Amino acid sequence: MKHLNIKIYGKVQGTGLRYSANKLADKLSVKGFIRNEADGTVYVEAEGEEKTLDEFVIWLHKGPMFALVEKVDIEESELKGYNTFEIRY
Repeated sequence: MKHLNIKIYGKVQGTGLRYSANKLADKLSVKGFIRNEADGTVYVEAEGEEKTLDEFVIWLHKGPMFALVEKVDIEESELKGYNTFEIRY
């Protein structure tokens, strides 16, 4: 199990990124949360098996159809033990 802190830059708010990421996380059994930040980025904390996190992160680099992801910063940190994946506001 791994925990990742992820910050996504570009045209990523108002594109369905959070909703689409939430659906994919549920499908992959990734736990954590996703939220819009005041600076226009999207922040994600994700926990899961390395293989499924890799798949999730690959998708985050593209995002949904209307997103334009310019950069993704990823930092590994300690597990927090999330039980679900949710959209936070």
